[in-house]
Amino acid sequence: MEYRKLGKSGLRLSAFSFGSWVTFSNQLDLEKAKECMHFAYDQGVNFFDNAEVYAEGKSEELMGTVIRDAGWGRDTFCVSSKVFWGGEKPTQMGLSKKHVTDACHAALKRLQVDYLDLYFCHRPDQLTPIEETVRAMHALIQQGKVLYWGTSEWSAQQLTEAYAVAKENHLTPPTMEQPEYNLFNRERFEKDYLPLFQNYGMGTTIWSPLASGVLTGKYSNGFPADSRLNMPGYEWLKSRYTNEEGKQRIAKTVKLTQLAQSLDMTSAQLALAWCLKNPNVSTVILGASKVQQLSENMRALEKVTALTPDVMNQIEVIVANRPEAIPDFM
Repeated sequence: MEYRKLGKSGLRLSAFSFGSWVTFSNQLDLEKAKECMHFAYDQGVNFFDNAEVYAEGKSEELMGTVIRDAGWGRDTFCVSSKVFWGGEKPTQMGLSKKHVTDACHAALKRLQVDYLDLYFCHRPDQLTPIEETVRAMHALIQQGKVLYWGTSEWSAQQLTEAYAVAKENHLTPPTMEQPEYNLFNRERFEKDYLPLFQNYGMGTTIWSPLASGVLTGKYSNGFPADSRLNMPGYEWLKSRYTNEEGKQRIAKTVKLTQLAQSLDMTSAQLALAWCLKNPNVSTVILGASKVQQLSENMRALEKVTALTPDVMNQIEVIVANRPEAIPDFM
């Protein structure tokens, strides 16, 4: 396993981490979750990602039970939660100081740990001042309940404001952002966030590196009945790939698969290795419902060196979506 610093912090996370979105409780019961987590841990994975909204808290309960029964030393792994969607009542959602605090305590109970290594604002909250959220996170860190805090899917402007508020008020700034990043979704990461990487040393824990499974090539001939795109509640995800843009992405995946096969790797391994090539990626969150699937994807670490400049150029020709560089007028 390769380990990378989380931005400019001293925390070193495994290049591949394991997340529970969609799978835990929905596709995995306790025994299968245990198999996947134990396999990941034995392969050197030291970060397990979760959120209060995943399976309405049941995902964190499952993960917490696995962690408790495993008996792993608390100093050998990191676990996260995310706050935003905790319930239907006004005080159960958003990023107010109350919900940020309540959600942290609830996550600690479900995960059966004394502190969260990473705690994310799952989405920006337009109704709560960013300063209030920054102060709430700083307080939890001061209390020892959270070690590092960050955001998920915040804009570069919102993150810049959070950094400014923290600096002005001598508060703890965000350490990391958790954005979607893959071959089909890269504009924000590669262009908008670039000043944040350069000026603040922001770390990243990227999600959906396989574009919800599309980059595995398994949707090239339709959507299997047991795929996540056919799961109740994920119609919004399926709609991404039934419109014209989605069909074009699936067609591009066919070409990526052909390129991957010429390099003796799967299309999933090619897509994951491509993510790992970006030096601003701290860790790639994998989601899997089977150990075999997790094992195959983790082998992408062995394939990174195969992505030579020539291969990277071939990939760019296929996806044809490289973000325009920030103009330099000097």
